[in-house]
Amino acid sequence: MQSALPEGVELRGPEAPDVVGPDALAFVLDLHRSFDPRRRELLGLRRDREERILAGELPDFLPETREIREGDWRVAEAPADLQDRRCEITGPVDRKMMINALNSGARVFMADFEDANSPSWANVVDGQRNLRDAVRRTISLDTGEKSYRLGEELATLVVRPRGWHLHEKHVLVDGAPVSASLFDFGLAVFHNARELLERGSGPYFYLPKLETHLEARLWNEVFVAAQASLGIPRGSIKATVLIETILAAFEMEEILYELREHSSGLNAGRWDYIFSVIKKFRNRPEFVLPDRVQVTMAVPFMHAYTELLVKTCHRRGAHAIGGMAAFIPSRRDPEVNERALEKVTEDKEREAAAGFDGTWVAHPDLVPVATAVFDRVLDGRPNQVGRLREEVSMTAADLLDVQATPGEVTADGVRTNVSVGVRYLHAWLAGTGAAAIDNLMEDAATAEISRSQIWQWVRHGRIERGQVVRELDALGSEYAEARELFEQVALAEDYVDFLTLPAYDRLD
Repeated sequence: MQSALPEGVELRGPEAPDVVGPDALAFVLDLHRSFDPRRRELLGLRRDREERILAGELPDFLPETREIREGDWRVAEAPADLQDRRCEITGPVDRKMMINALNSGARVFMADFEDANSPSWANVVDGQRNLRDAVRRTISLDTGEKSYRLGEELATLVVRPRGWHLHEKHVLVDGAPVSASLFDFGLAVFHNARELLERGSGPYFYLPKLETHLEARLWNEVFVAAQASLGIPRGSIKATVLIETILAAFEMEEILYELREHSSGLNAGRWDYIFSVIKKFRNRPEFVLPDRVQVTMAVPFMHAYTELLVKTCHRRGAHAIGGMAAFIPSRRDPEVNERALEKVTEDKEREAAAGFDGTWVAHPDLVPVATAVFDRVLDGRPNQVGRLREEVSMTAADLLDVQATPGEVTADGVRTNVSVGVRYLHAWLAGTGAAAIDNLMEDAATAEISRSQIWQWVRHGRIERGQVVRELDALGSEYAEARELFEQVALAEDYVDFLTLPAYDRLD
């Protein structure tokens, strides 16, 4: 066993002293003991709020924070290497993908420990190791057939830790699993913060799945404590918050305010946002959505959310980052490529025209496409934060206008959700968190939509349970475990909050 573990820490995964050595674990231990009680309180508040919503309550802008929304304040100015974010590429933290993403020509690479990562102990530890090597520019890979090395011009590195609702079962603190958020963040900042600052960058993060400004406040308290412990200047850490829950959309101003000295903007996390709308209002028939492919960024409730996000960010001097283009180009089907690239270009043109300062892609071949769109709009500027969008005025009713979404539930939609959901879970259980399926990069967020729509459609009589079972029966025997898990999270009477929770129990 690894020697000299901090008192109260138990390691249940294979030893990795270069990543989870005693000093690093002691740092994580301090964070966990200081902040996990509050994390648990906030998760309790989430559950209480959800019960009220399921009972009929609808969210609204908070009356108690009106002064913040009406106040005159701005977030701290972004550091030099986060001023220009016109194209950001995202991906998991495996070595090959990290090298390709850093070399892709994108301005930013988001290294994802959350939705694009299957959090086996090996993946989590290797991801932290890869992150450390990437920061020091020593990361490389030789496969025997090909050699991967970093080039001269690299994307700025930003890390997404797992959300507040997740835990890391391989590390126990005082007998209980450590918070996955504090574990991922703690290791990343412990190993890399000083090195990044010495290289002229900094410890930059994306924060997922927040539902309230109180959860943002907790992150800010974690940042302050981590910086003090490491002896680095306060404000060195910068965080972009993904607005990917319907409740967070009502607290965007407050979230920026809580993180203002550490804030680097907000991102329109479109796929998780759709999942959140389904999940929070799953008992209400007026919130039933049509096929996933029909829920575009142009439908009323999505348009309202993105318009408000841009206005909110720019009013406070923060960057607004657009949503994911999940298409994966195919070298075998030029016609599929042409049609898809037209849709990607149209999507990015809409975002750039709306005032976004940048956008997300999932594949290096899309970097030039998205970059060219924003090049035309930015016209030599690093961003368009100065475009205030004062004409935008969105109400709670606008954000909740899901009923106005055009489209219908079709047999093809059912088939796609079942097929994609099961195939993604099959990949996830095998250790792959970002899976190429039917020329799209699927991750946990898109899988959540797939299974949640099935649950919603069955619940409200749009489809029959037997129709889903028939689609499941059409899948091969190699998908048996994934099928069982999909049935659990899509067809059970009681809705499962996150499919990654029961799925995680099956991972080593």
